[in-house]
Amino acid sequence: MSEDICYLTGVELLDAYRAKRLSPVEVTKAVLARIDGLNPQLNAFCHRDDAAALKAAAESEARWQRGEPAGLLDGVPTSIKDLLLTKGWPTMRGSKTVDRWQKWEEDAPCVARLREQNAILIGKTTTPELGWKGVTDNPLTGVTRNPWNVALTPGGSSGGASAAVAAGLGPLAIGTDGGGSIRMPCGFTGLAGLKPTFGRVPAYPASYFGTLAHVGPMTRTVADSALLMSAIARPDARDPLQLPPDVRDFGEGLDDGIAGLRVAYSPDLGFARVDAEVAALCAAAARVFAEELGARLEEAAPGFDNPQETFRTLWYGSAAAMFRSITAQKRRQADPGLLAIVEEGERLSAADFVIAERERASLGILMARFHERFDILVTPQLPITAFTAGQEVPDGWWSDRWFTWSPFTYPFNLTRQPAASVPCGFTGAGLPVNLQIVGPLGADALVLRAARAFERARPQHHRRPPLQMPPPKAPAQPVTKETVAPASAS
Repeated sequence: MSEDICYLTGVELLDAYRAKRLSPVEVTKAVLARIDGLNPQLNAFCHRDDAAALKAAAESEARWQRGEPAGLLDGVPTSIKDLLLTKGWPTMRGSKTVDRWQKWEEDAPCVARLREQNAILIGKTTTPELGWKGVTDNPLTGVTRNPWNVALTPGGSSGGASAAVAAGLGPLAIGTDGGGSIRMPCGFTGLAGLKPTFGRVPAYPASYFGTLAHVGPMTRTVADSALLMSAIARPDARDPLQLPPDVRDFGEGLDDGIAGLRVAYSPDLGFARVDAEVAALCAAAARVFAEELGARLEEAAPGFDNPQETFRTLWYGSAAAMFRSITAQKRRQADPGLLAIVEEGERLSAADFVIAERERASLGILMARFHERFDILVTPQLPITAFTAGQEVPDGWWSDRWFTWSPFTYPFNLTRQPAASVPCGFTGAGLPVNLQIVGPLGADALVLRAARAFERARPQHHRRPPLQMPPPKAPAQPVTKETVAPASAS
């Protein structure tokens, strides 16, 4: 029963609270117990505050009992990626270079919105150091693992968030995405997620990765992603690059379907090499848009060359800027892979950066014109499935850098477009495969609606990873006069 509670979605929990079938305290206790049992296997959480979570759950329960819930997420357990400031909790970013003992006095905008909506904050989830790569391990907390096979990576850099949600350690999580860091872990663990249009979810402090970096939801269902977006896509004066306020219910019209929508399917964007089993699952999923959902489907690529070098210049240059204030002594404590890209970034010039930004602008124009012909673009989310945990790339891979195995993600960080990840099947080895759905700038609601339409046609979220909770420990015997052994005479 406890596992069943932990696998309820956020929307289902709110319905259960409303009907008084469950209480926030009951749910929070079940989630915390499941974290106790499974986090030693997964390493999804790097910080917990059970007392604060239970206190918030009790307050939420009292509101529900009075019939006065407050906020969109009242009583729903939610986790925060450890790149995002959280008042009273350390934000270590997976790095030994960060001072744990500084004052932690601010919430990031999305965290502030979660508190306003009365979500239950259950802890911080793991990330690679400073969010630099597409898998999740770091010098501070070690290797995070995939619930579908703990020998494999859950992806990154929001890998702790994906492992947590996939394993039933809370239905909602906040992730960040600078080159695929929401969508890659969703793809490796079979979750729904959204990289919103840049600026739709305000950010503070500004990421060193600049306008590549987005904040968004990671959940088991598209409906939960829409629910979480409704809570966090709200204005915050600390972000000068946020979009004009557009407070909306992203659940409104979510189930309206996509009949008549013009859908382009690109199996490879014209340059990616895709594993045969992944390609077959994604091609079959794309046909659902036409055969069952009523969309007008056409196989078409946008027509750009692989923008890998453009992304690499911006990513490495940003990493170098991030390390300018870090001393040589502290650098020795950092991830060697991160140090390697910092050193490469330090050799780039300002002109290199300006040229990359111009190339980025050209890509954005091309995609804007492509969306004059097509409402959405559908691609595989990843060309491969999850590989060995603790490695940046699969065994025998041709490159030593993570973004070379994720060609479908970083182009749309460069263009700032909304892109959703939605499960579309499992391989013969039982590993998840996802589709990516990309829309024009500002079309976050449309992207979510298309993802929801596919999810309803091919639901995957009821399938659970093959995890086993350890046997419960015997409760500690209470100390009473009868159980305290008498002192021996001397």
